[in-house]
Amino acid sequence: TEWNAKASSLLEFTKSETMGRNLVMNFITEEFRDSVKEVLQQALTGKETANFEFPLFNKSGERRDILLNATTRRGPDGEITGVIGVGQDITQIRESTSEQMRIADDLSRLIESANAPIFGVDLKALVTEWNRKAADMLGYTKEETMGKNFVQNFIQPQDRESVHDVLRRALSGEETANFELPLISKHGKRYTVLLNATPRRDSKGAVMGVVGVGQDITELDTVMGEAKHVADDLTRLIETANAPIFGIDKDGNVSEWNRKTAEITGFSKSEAIGKNLVNTFIHLDHRRSVNDVLTRALFDKETSNYELPLFTKEGDQRDILLNATARRDAAGNIIGVVGVGQDITQIKKASERAQRIADDLTRLIETANAPIFGIDLQGNVTEWNAKATEVSGYSTSDTMGKHLVNSFIHLEYRSSVSDVLQNALMGREVANFELPLFTKGGQRREILLNATPRRGDDGSVIGVLGVGQDITELNQQRTEALRIADDLGRIIETANAPIFGVDLHGQVTEWNLKLAELSQFSKEFAMGKPLVSKFVTEGLQASVGHVLLRALNGEHTPSFELPLVKDGEQKAVVLLNATTRRGPNHEVIGVICVGQDITQINAMAAEQQRIADDLARLIDSANAPIFGVNTRGMVTEWNRKAAELLGYTKEEIVGKNFVERFIPKENQSSVGDVLQKALSGEETANFSLPLLSKHGTRYTVLLNATTRRDGKGEVTGVVGVGQDITELNQVMAESNRVADDLMRLIETANAPIFGIDTNFNVTEWNAKASSLLEFTKSET
Repeated sequence: TEWNAKASSLLEFTKSETMGRNLVMNFITEEFRDSVKEVLQQALTGKETANFEFPLFNKSGERRDILLNATTRRGPDGEITGVIGVGQDITQIRESTSEQMRIADDLSRLIESANAPIFGVDLKALVTEWNRKAADMLGYTKEETMGKNFVQNFIQPQDRESVHDVLRRALSGEETANFELPLISKHGKRYTVLLNATPRRDSKGAVMGVVGVGQDITELDTVMGEAKHVADDLTRLIETANAPIFGIDKDGNVSEWNRKTAEITGFSKSEAIGKNLVNTFIHLDHRRSVNDVLTRALFDKETSNYELPLFTKEGDQRDILLNATARRDAAGNIIGVVGVGQDITQIKKASERAQRIADDLTRLIETANAPIFGIDLQGNVTEWNAKATEVSGYSTSDTMGKHLVNSFIHLEYRSSVSDVLQNALMGREVANFELPLFTKGGQRREILLNATPRRGDDGSVIGVLGVGQDITELNQQRTEALRIADDLGRIIETANAPIFGVDLHGQVTEWNLKLAELSQFSKEFAMGKPLVSKFVTEGLQASVGHVLLRALNGEHTPSFELPLVKDGEQKAVVLLNATTRRGPNHEVIGVICVGQDITQINAMAAEQQRIADDLARLIDSANAPIFGVNTRGMVTEWNRKAAELLGYTKEEIVGKNFVERFIPKENQSSVGDVLQKALSGEETANFSLPLLSKHGTRYTVLLNATTRRDGKGEVTGVVGVGQDITELNQVMAESNRVADDLMRLIETANAPIFGIDTNFNVTEWNAKASSLLEFTKSET
């Protein structure tokens, strides 16, 4: 019986197309007919319904969400004659709310499933957030921590002042990045977390607490920072929203004021009727803009979804989403304005809060101390934070919208990385996957990755969020440690000196090939057996045991001779040095003994000690001058022989430019060329290197220049091993002088001199022979 212009505009059915037709059967979808019919039946019995939400589909098939108030319509004698439905199109509000809920859900999932510990405190430092990673790491469940004082309960007394200072600064609005936060777990284990402390603000921007996003750097130097907010249920706000209706005449005075408007504002209908709407109920700051909206409506220019600030009787502001329409008399003349609104005060506050949550999420991702990226269902990049930019060299603009695997993963790793991302896109989280990432400059970076599904508001997977930790340097350290360990094992096993090791209990842990050869006990036989009682003769057991005990106490021990005996027969005599063996934390774990077979060389007094884990000692004790330079030509090695020869101590030399400091100017260019060749991988043998000593003495060293490389095979410098040939050169110079004198003597002798070889061919013919026989030297 009624169908206004707004209904026609919204649903695309004209008034003539609807009048007289059954509302439920013709304009309501089948699934909602029963519920809409029930609402109308209740209104027809006098029971009004407010804020009923249902969908309408317009003529084009588009869905519109309507918030309806159904009011009983009565005749002059009060009898029920029908129902009047006043609605509000909340489609856009619903879409906005869904997006806000998706952001809030993303944030909640990100915080809870983050691979970094996240906590939050309020203004009193009481715990308000405690994610799964924090619980896993520290052993305290969320229930055990909520409401507890963070500093007093989870920080050691000696660290409380500094932690309290960080929280205090954050509560005053000052963010703190990369603070090393000491934490003690429930079981007494100490953790260090690299913390970003960020102020947490309410919808008005006031600080309401602190969110701390950390990275457990106790063992791995790893991940990241996150914060947690949980969004309120915006749907409930929409479902309980009202539809206030008011009207004004041409002079701006209130002519209509329905029950919901009275409820919202606190002004009854009798208090409002006849009062000027703008001057009485609108704040001074907004009167001009509201007056413009109403004036346009009086000139038949409707306004939709205008946010009207309406002030209540108590002075509180209520935000009304308003549709303002011209009101006409029977003749079609405009007599005023009717405003149909929706109270969106709570929705606005919730929207501001959701926006704050979205800002928190953006800030969390952007400022995290770990590389974070996101992809959509097609594998295209949707998130790329500052740390990811720092690690990879690719900016956000370089990556957004690009296919992650095809654009940023090396060809040989694409298959495995794709598998990890596909698993996450299927809802399966992947933890601690080592992702090889190549930077913009072509350098390889190793990222320890946690890949988590990213979900939409309906729970379906819409992408993947990857939180990583750059472990490139850690892997390099591991590689170098393995290389050194491998070198040590090889050197010990293949050394031309007998080497054995014992543990803290004196049992054999090392027994190399040379020792097996000399002692005639195999490695398999010796391993695990007590060294002193099994392999040392009874008369020497006390003294050898004493030496090993001193070494186990970290003391320096002198060389000692150990006879190797098997079946009562002495097989060899070894001159041994016992050295303390230490673990990764410098704790004593045993003794390594390096010896020299002196069985056939009784005259040998020099001690030879070969310990493979310290090659520098070998270099230092060499009987040949040995030096090393880095890629810039600065001295890095200077052994004892070099110091003895040139008079410069190692401390005086290291870090100085080798060529400029020790090479005469006339030879600097050629020596520089030799070093450059070695730095490019081309070794040089038997190069005569001129050197000047501290006291100005000139030496000549026959040099082998060898390239020095790191664990990856990259050139790090040059090692030069030389032989002092100064005296040899002097002898050779004297020999040359004598030879030269002989040649001059033969040539200038006053007697004919000639020489022949074994075939009687002339090899010498002096000037006197030429003069006498008239044959020149060239003719003979």
